[in-house]
Amino acid sequence: MQKSEISVPDELVMNKIYFIRGQKVMLDRDLAQLYEVETKQLKRQVARNSDRFPEDFMFELTTVENESLRSQIGTLKRGEHSKYLPIAFTEQGVAMLSSVLNSKKAIIVNIQIIRIFTKIRQALTDNTELRLAIEEIKKKTENNTKNIEVVFQYLDELLDKKEDPKKRKQIGYKLPTKK
Repeated sequence: MQKSEISVPDELVMNKIYFIRGQKVMLDRDLAQLYEVETKQLKRQVARNSDRFPEDFMFELTTVENESLRSQIGTLKRGEHSKYLPIAFTEQGVAMLSSVLNSKKAIIVNIQIIRIFTKIRQALTDNTELRLAIEEIKKKTENNTKNIEVVFQYLDELLDKKEDPKKRKQIGYKLPTKK
């Protein structure tokens, strides 16, 4: 099999990653679609292997989270979606799915998903480093601004202290004034 027959576009996978409860997760229905299996089959395999999926690997969305997610995705057609709340899989949960779904497609798509999670984590790290560098530059700029203000303040004081040239006593040889 060629890679193009099995893999899916990275953008498609990235659009299926959500940020819920402070974690990057993928939903059961999206994973089932990527693995080309039914959602109920994916859930069945997870239930059969529940000891492989602790709470930090997956969790069921609350009704409020599900409604919020539905409103973000857009209007859904009636009857098209499950009456059960979706299960969200963390990166570790997605990795574990490849061990319970024994299809070639699941393994290859899983590898691709894990690579994308890694890219996202690296992008966030790079972004954080960039933000820290910008903050450091801001601090230096603020200090420079304060120093420049002090210099101008001293210059203003010197200009204010400058005496009127007519009042100054002339130094040097003076021509006698004629009476």
